Amino acid sequence: MNLKKANGRWRQVLGSVKERWGALNDNEFTRIDGRRERMVGKLQEAYGIAREDAERHVNDWSARV
Repeated sequence: MNLKKANGRWRQVLGSVKERWGALNDNEFTRIDGRRERMVGKLQEAYGIAREDAERHVNDWSARV
């Protein structure tokens, strides 16, 4: 599933997202609200990684879900 499809099912996939990226808190997940760009940005901030790495993590996760 890509993150675009997850937008409509954000609440359903949220458990998987929280499990994968536990460094993000509930408030950040609320702000992300299924939006890919916000997710990438929050991962960059929380984990101190480059944008390309954050995008790769999101892509890998969405391919598995």
